[in-house]
Amino acid sequence: MTYLPGIFRWFHILAGVTWIGLLYYFNLVQVPAMKAATADGTSGGITKHVMPRALLWFRWAAVITWIMGAGLLGPHLISAFKLEPTFAPIGVGAWLGTVMLFNVWVLIWPNQKKILGIVVASEDEKVKARRIAFLASRTNTMLSIPMLFFMANGLSHRALVGL
Repeated sequence: MTYLPGIFRWFHILAGVTWIGLLYYFNLVQVPAMKAATADGTSGGITKHVMPRALLWFRWAAVITWIMGAGLLGPHLISAFKLEPTFAPIGVGAWLGTVMLFNVWVLIWPNQKKILGIVVASEDEKVKARRIAFLASRTNTMLSIPMLFFMANGLSHRALVGL
């Protein structure tokens, strides 16, 4: 069982890179590209083929990242979420990651389903959905910066206390 923490850490990092990489892709590449593609009428390939696949990887990478992080904390998960002194740095990162996971599954994905036509929605509902998904995604982008800081700081702190 001595390999289990290493396996959890590897999957946590791999899924985290996938999740945050796609988050940055959406916010820095796809959103501006969609404006241009919509303006010239070429957005169909992006909305039909790229976005659904990218969103699938995005939301499941978020879940795997969170589960593996919780697994790494193991019996210290509650201490981290309670921000007990020894676990406060990683706890802040865990809270930020939890808020981001919530945003992915409760705000971004349900609204993206309306935008992509997976769920039937009126044009007014799609306009509202675009705004909510956009704001939740931008919020996650901003939260990712301190989340990565606290995660890295928490990991190095945990190494010092032998966890």
